[in-house]
Amino acid sequence: MALRLKTLCIVSTRDELARIPEGKTLINTIYAYSYVVAQKDNYFAEALTNCDYLMPDGAGIVKACRWIGAECRPKERIAGWDLFEFEMSRLNSKMKECGNEGMKKGKVMFLGSSEKVLSLIRERAAKDYPYLVVVTYSPPYKQEFSDEDNRAMIHAINDADPDLLWIGMTAPKQEKWTYRHWQELDIHCHCGTIGAVFDFYAGTVKRAPLWWQQHSLEWLFRLLMEPRRMWQRYIIGNMKFLHYIYKERGRFPNKQQTQKT
Repeated sequence: MALRLKTLCIVSTRDELARIPEGKTLINTIYAYSYVVAQKDNYFAEALTNCDYLMPDGAGIVKACRWIGAECRPKERIAGWDLFEFEMSRLNSKMKECGNEGMKKGKVMFLGSSEKVLSLIRERAAKDYPYLVVVTYSPPYKQEFSDEDNRAMIHAINDADPDLLWIGMTAPKQEKWTYRHWQELDIHCHCGTIGAVFDFYAGTVKRAPLWWQQHSLEWLFRLLMEPRRMWQRYIIGNMKFLHYIYKERGRFPNKQQTQKT
């Protein structure tokens, strides 16, 4: 099951975020790198396809959808950071309007990353969102989680019973983990997979200045900041992205078509 932008359902504008109904909802993002990975990773493709809402976190995705004539053509980029700010502000405002009776606060859970990053998130969120309380869980840093690890993470989420849940373990690990265990999560809230946002919000990784974001160059900024870690994703990955997009548009015939001719 290779991912196809032509038939993928993607959120069109930021205004649509306000229309996402309350309740248990899985929200993922898609950008050039995740699209490329999903061409070879069938389970990742399934996770992206079957989530409740998919955000176009990348100018390349927005432009590609238009160019290939996709069924859903987003009008603007909606980054994981945009989703994060919207959801956090909305919940904070909601709790404020409740009058903070009995000092009740909205509960936000961050699962993923290191304890250092999570500590910085708790510290900043206490100032930015005074009507929210943050709970965190740092899973073990390993390629594959054991059954015991998974049970502990699921228990931590269910025990916290959050009003908003963020999963941050980098793509495609975070999307696949959440999709695989979605039915085991006894939650009533929105859940977003936003790995990089954990570091951006904590301040451990610098996000591109606004000018770079507005000119669709945030990827280049990250490449310049971390060339050793990001060169494959943004140089090799972007070349593969263009290849697959051309293929979706029909520039490259598939093997069956070639054999028939």
